[in-house]
Amino acid sequence: MEVKCFHCGLDVPKGSQFEALVMGQQKTFCCPGCLAVAESIVENGLEDYYHYRSEFADKASEDSQDILEKLSIFDDDLILSEFVGKNNNAHEIQLTISGINCAACGWLIEKQLAKLKGIMQIAVNVSARRATVSWDSNLLQLSTILKHIENIGYHGKPFQPEQHEASYKQENQAFLKKLGLAGLMTMQVMMLNIGVFFDLFGHIDAQTKQYFNWVSLLLSTPVLMYSASGFYAGAIRALKARTVNMDVPVSIALSLTYLSSVLATLQNNGQTYFESLCMFVFLLLISRYLEHGARYKASQLSANMLEYMPTMANLVENKQLRPVLAKSLKLEQLVFVKAGDLVPIDGVIIEGKGQLNEAMLTGEFELVSKTKGESVYAGTVNQLGTLTIQVTSVLKHSVLNQINQLQNQALANKPKIAGLADRFSQYFVAAVLVISAITYLVWSQIDAEEALWHMIAVLIATCPCALGLATPSALSCAVAHLNSKGVLLKRADALEQISTVDWIGFDKTGTLTEGKFSLAKWVNISDKTEDFCFQIAACLEQYSEHPIARAFDGIKRPYPVENVSSVIGKGLKGTINNIEYKLGSDSYMKHSIPLSMEACNVFLESDTELLCGFTLTDRIRSSTAGIVEGFNSKKVTLISGDGEATVSSVAKTLNIPNWLSKHSPEEKLAVIKHAQSHGHTVLMVGDGINDAPVLAQADVSVTLGVSSDLAKSSADIVLLDNSLDKINLVFNIARRCKNKIKQNIGWAIGYNILVLPLAVSGVLTPWMAVIGMSLSSLIVVINSIRLLK
Repeated sequence: MEVKCFHCGLDVPKGSQFEALVMGQQKTFCCPGCLAVAESIVENGLEDYYHYRSEFADKASEDSQDILEKLSIFDDDLILSEFVGKNNNAHEIQLTISGINCAACGWLIEKQLAKLKGIMQIAVNVSARRATVSWDSNLLQLSTILKHIENIGYHGKPFQPEQHEASYKQENQAFLKKLGLAGLMTMQVMMLNIGVFFDLFGHIDAQTKQYFNWVSLLLSTPVLMYSASGFYAGAIRALKARTVNMDVPVSIALSLTYLSSVLATLQNNGQTYFESLCMFVFLLLISRYLEHGARYKASQLSANMLEYMPTMANLVENKQLRPVLAKSLKLEQLVFVKAGDLVPIDGVIIEGKGQLNEAMLTGEFELVSKTKGESVYAGTVNQLGTLTIQVTSVLKHSVLNQINQLQNQALANKPKIAGLADRFSQYFVAAVLVISAITYLVWSQIDAEEALWHMIAVLIATCPCALGLATPSALSCAVAHLNSKGVLLKRADALEQISTVDWIGFDKTGTLTEGKFSLAKWVNISDKTEDFCFQIAACLEQYSEHPIARAFDGIKRPYPVENVSSVIGKGLKGTINNIEYKLGSDSYMKHSIPLSMEACNVFLESDTELLCGFTLTDRIRSSTAGIVEGFNSKKVTLISGDGEATVSSVAKTLNIPNWLSKHSPEEKLAVIKHAQSHGHTVLMVGDGINDAPVLAQADVSVTLGVSSDLAKSSADIVLLDNSLDKINLVFNIARRCKNKIKQNIGWAIGYNILVLPLAVSGVLTPWMAVIGMSLSSLIVVINSIRLLK
């Protein structure tokens, strides 16, 4: 048989002595060049090259540096720009991790990667088989992270939706193969042994029974070596990391059953348990397969944004349409969107009008009319009309992609109860091993023939798989439900805090009101014309991002402004024709406000006199009607920088009992701190524009809309459709999620406490233990999936 060079794939000459240890195995090479390159690859920690290559390398030259330069592509910023997010030296990537079987696998990966110097955060989503990794690029390279994942027996690669789906299908096929082999062999071995047990073949002599034992051994060995290989792989990974997981007691139980049966067969003395071994593996695999499918369903629902991720776009070039990849679009390019097509990119309509379905962002299925000058978002569907769009953001930085990334980050932040459950399961596994050993010793004195059997029942029955699934399965389903309703969670652990909120603060402008101001009236007390006052105000407001500034759009701006500066929550000032003007609230003015202007909420003054006062009105959002009614047991406060008359009017309209006016951002922050110092858990709702410090200080914060940079928002929760009534939904889901987690953990712990004495006393047989453990895990997953309804 011809031997191929491990590096280049060419035939190895007879008598070749060129060998090296690569990936833990002795590999053969055709020449000194290939050998030198392979050794250099190994020495530089770049063995991942051999994992990811799709074809053999060219035959190596004497210069091994050539191949090392090729391998450096793993850490090339240009290549990884599609996958890696950057914030100064902090890099972040999503990885698809294959080989994950249960929650303990996620815990093991997190624990091992956390040891690497430079890792800032590692969070594994077991349900989705994904990991979000943040690291300091000055201290660590991505290839090192991937290599470390390989070293503990898993396989990581940058997450891509289509590859992730292929990975799931591959794992599913492997499950079915192992399950099929175990099922087939179980039937065959059971047929042989049932005949012996029940004397179906008449009197069978000792020689025939021994023959049946050898046949059973032959049939059972592939079940242990292949079908049960996943349990052993998980156990070995855990032991290498000097810890224990759920696979350890299962592997011990299977090994003891097999070895005792082999010993009985070799000695032709004692009872064999080959049929039980095959049945154990078969039932365990059924449990893992069903659990695998349920977790995948939950992860797909929680990652439903991926199905809206555009792939193709019609690029407008020289009045011609050219199909291109959506991810290749660049800023200011023009894209044509036909009726029925996905909008491929974030942009502004420059021609045409359409009716768009934005349900994937807002959860609302009513069509939204869009015309020239309005923004559209990648992943929405243009149902009617045609649009020409100018690209304002590349696909990687689109709102859709931000939502997907933030949703995965949310699942990375585990509640405290999840950490407690993970630690408890580790100690519980260790305790199970000790209890099983004691069970064996005690039963050896009572009934030696049953001792092994009872120990195996203890090992299998008390495996805490359900406990490991209790929290992540519930969180995934809760996040999926909220996401489908147009609510984006940036921290899943915020759900835990929401259930304890007893103090709620609302900003007014842009939150309770639409933030679309209009000029209702004005009072001019100067000798300047009204047009002059309006033009000065418009010139100043063009430098403001506050919604009030939009009320002055459309007014001529004939004067250049110099030395513009602003004070958040008060107003702004600038110099026009060597005169300094101020525009803002009454507290920003240095001149006193006369009674004739008491109804005004925005004022204009020069450095010598007060000029004019403006009354701006803002409509209350329709979604705020009755919102306070759902917060009867909580203290609700409206906090605004506007004047007393305006704030009191809004508070009275919405039946908000407590309100505070003329509060600067610093004063709002002080209110939040004061509430927290008195033992309140605070939820703050703001527009995310001027309220960043307040939102960051609150225990839980909520903001509105998709127009701002979601990744930079200080809020924990984003209401994508600006519907404040969704806050009640968040409280409801938080309460249900907390209850589900408690139910899951209670069930998992209760089940183990119940079955442990039954297994120790011999009432629970091993096959009963397998079924009980499988049902326990499935009950937890199914209970969590109820959160999707």
